[in-house]
Amino acid sequence: WADVLLIAPLDANTLAKISVGICDNLLTNVVRAWDLKNGKPLIVAPAMNTAMYEHPLTRQQLDLITKTFGYIEIPSIEKTLMCGQTGIGAMASVESIVTETLKIFQRVSSN
Repeated sequence: WADVLLIAPLDANTLAKISVGICDNLLTNVVRAWDLKNGKPLIVAPAMNTAMYEHPLTRQQLDLITKTFGYIEIPSIEKTLMCGQTGIGAMASVESIVTETLKIFQRVSSN
């Protein structure tokens, strides 16, 4: 079984499902079965348009999965999005996601 789970990108739909425990596809089933109590990190990199990202439910759901469940968030960044708008909500760069994931993996491996 894996030592680290990374969800990148984490869209608004999957975030909503995970935050309330819906497991209706392979990814959400794996998340639901993820071994949190033994400290296996679950990392998310949200990506959605600015309106979705700034919606109060998004922050509430991200807070729930990070503060209550212990998931690790790699924050979204501001740039021109796929919809053509410039704003917050873009997924962090692949380089920063890989760097952060490797740091987390090394911490887990050394324990």
